[in-house]
Amino acid sequence: MSGPILFGLLRRGLPAALALLPLPALAQGMSVDEAKAEGTVRIGIQADNQPWGFLDSTGNQDGFDADMGRAFAEHLGVEVEFVPMAVANRIPALTTGVVDVLFASVGMTPERAQSIQYSRPYASNILYVVGPVGTEMDDVADLAGLSVGVPNSAPMDTILTAEAPEGTDILRFDDDAANIQALVSGQVQAVGANQFYMQRVEAAAPGAFENKFEIGQLYQGAATRLGEADWNAELNAFLEAYLGSEEYKASYNGWLEMDPPAYPDAVEGVPFTVQQ
Repeated sequence: MSGPILFGLLRRGLPAALALLPLPALAQGMSVDEAKAEGTVRIGIQADNQPWGFLDSTGNQDGFDADMGRAFAEHLGVEVEFVPMAVANRIPALTTGVVDVLFASVGMTPERAQSIQYSRPYASNILYVVGPVGTEMDDVADLAGLSVGVPNSAPMDTILTAEAPEGTDILRFDDDAANIQALVSGQVQAVGANQFYMQRVEAAAPGAFENKFEIGQLYQGAATRLGEADWNAELNAFLEAYLGSEEYKASYNGWLEMDPPAYPDAVEGVPFTVQQ
């Protein structure tokens, strides 16, 4: 399948392309020098996860991660080509060379750091369990006997799979939109959620659901392939300069409706630079 046809498929949605081609055959990852020579950086981003990454009414990529991706492309002096994707496709798309960088709300975990290289953090995200108003659900023990939705392979999946008591029926969905729909439609009785779910849940079912309890906090970093020191160095250089800028603060305030947090110098089990 030719490059233009392949990337046309990708623009219409990576899951459809993945259904047609085995991952190793999809694309060839580029170095920073190759991306600069081509004049394009291919960035993986979520397709339907406001306010992080989503397609607007005209089909253009928007959201906080889109702002980050465009600023990084400007730092490199190239154009950006966004490849929208579902949660579960983010890391496979990176490791198989479909994209060279992820700005896709990728929470930093030691497990993921075994297969991808993180940059320093550029965002933070508090995780919750969301359930119906009036239902007693004070901690993870109260999930016993309930159906609980999570986005497949997301940190909420990892946390609740490890911590939910015996008898909890964990159902995995392709992305945040499907997870939210499962809650609103009654397919599940609760969901693992990030701090922005309630905006979307409230729009779909006003007054029906609420954040029940916190299950964790994640920092988010840009991701590249293991061992690719050129991409990692460029990202960290970009972030070192950009995170102190008024442009970054305005984007964080505008999309996430809060001031940027103070970021840690280290996250246990997650190196920010390529380890030799």
